[in-house]
Amino acid sequence: MENIDIAILIMWFIFFIYAIAGSIDFGTGFYAMYYQRKGNDEATTLANNYLSPAWKVTNVFLVLLVVSFVGFFPGAAPSLGTLMIVPFCLVLLLLTIRSAFMVFAYSTERFSGLLTLVSGISGLLIPAILVSIIPAALGGFFTYSGNLQYILINQLFSSPAFYSHIAFAIVTQLFIAALFMSDYAKEGGRVRTHDVYRRNAIFLGPLTLVFAIITILTLIPEARWMFDKFLDLWWIYTLSLIAFAIGYSALWWPSKRVDIGQSRFAFIFIIIQFGLATIAYGSAILPYFLYPDLTIYDAFTNELMFRFLLIGFIIGMSILIPVFIWFWRLFLKDKKYITASEHD
Repeated sequence: MENIDIAILIMWFIFFIYAIAGSIDFGTGFYAMYYQRKGNDEATTLANNYLSPAWKVTNVFLVLLVVSFVGFFPGAAPSLGTLMIVPFCLVLLLLTIRSAFMVFAYSTERFSGLLTLVSGISGLLIPAILVSIIPAALGGFFTYSGNLQYILINQLFSSPAFYSHIAFAIVTQLFIAALFMSDYAKEGGRVRTHDVYRRNAIFLGPLTLVFAIITILTLIPEARWMFDKFLDLWWIYTLSLIAFAIGYSALWWPSKRVDIGQSRFAFIFIIIQFGLATIAYGSAILPYFLYPDLTIYDAFTNELMFRFLLIGFIIGMSILIPVFIWFWRLFLKDKKYITASEHD
């Protein structure tokens, strides 16, 4: 395996972890807002119990993603900077506001409603903004005047692929979050709340599949080169669909702890499905960062820097992985914490 392949694999791993953790984090924030306004205190409390510690971990992977990208592919920064500057500034602003409320709102009950509102709205906006970068990079929405680079905003905002990617990101994060929260509720013995989130997952599962198909089809007029690659990767998408079918069907499997549904198996198989789908999607994009002008080979760092970055990544993961395991057991497996009320 060449150095550039290792770098891409590391980037995919960090992206995948952030995509899953971010989907759960932001989706749960939306559910906390939604069920607070619906008067479902148990579903709201459970969502806030997860959010209280978890949002800090999610931001760690965002930082790792940006650092690894700039480190491994510094040559992509000038060109992609034009594309990313506005979306990333908006995301950082939303994350700053959200993080500020996460830190201070728990100190007084008076701000709990505002906390869930900010968390819920940002939970929809942040993934939508981040994903909007992808169709812009693939569809050739750029023009050059001398050394200056411009984004064709009017064409981008009138592109079906732009909106299908955003819709798919929102629906997917709510689906993954619903699956996770149903298992989280089951872990804490909250049978009624488990059923609430399970119903959300049942509704959102087929919707996620529909938007995935729409997203692929909308690439035909603007990124036909990528759609043709999808056809060559049919076997990965077939495995992905099989994993989805198994995971979705698990929502009806018999269970001893709740009335019906094996939410943990459902969550695991949907994550496998999502992983296979991102591998196929990423393989179809390669070797381009910005079609048709910038490839991974143009942007890759030198060999010495790659070795130092690889060593740093290994050391960092050897420290972070035990911390994440400890975090999981402390907050996600402790029934006393899961079932605690907001006033405890």
